[in-house]
Amino acid sequence: MKLDAYDRKILAALQRDGRLSNVQLADEIGLSASPCLRRVRMLEEAGVIRGYQANLDRDEVGLGLTVFVGVKVERHNDEQAEAFRLAVTSLPEVISAFLVSGESDFCCKWWCRTCVPTTGFSPGAC
Repeated sequence: MKLDAYDRKILAALQRDGRLSNVQLADEIGLSASPCLRRVRMLEEAGVIRGYQANLDRDEVGLGLTVFVGVKVERHNDEQAEAFRLAVTSLPEVISAFLVSGESDFCCKWWCRTCVPTTGFSPGAC
């Protein structure tokens, strides 16, 4: 999908505040409400906008510590790497997992109550 200036303005505004009403969004980017809504729906249907999330105060929900964990897997091929990524990101503590080069095969981002163990794989510790 080719994005024009209005599409980019819509995306920038929604990244700043995903709860803008269509009227507020239209006013901010300089379109009337109907074409603005059509563009937002088009961006959603095309998968450019994949969803809307809440930005949580992690301390208030008991997950104030952000930890990046390097993980080395024994066997490494595309199928097993994808299986690992899907398994680890299904854990509620793991926010994301990235395939990386270097000493680790993956870098996982965790939100935890306390520090995670430095050895072994123990998601229940978070």
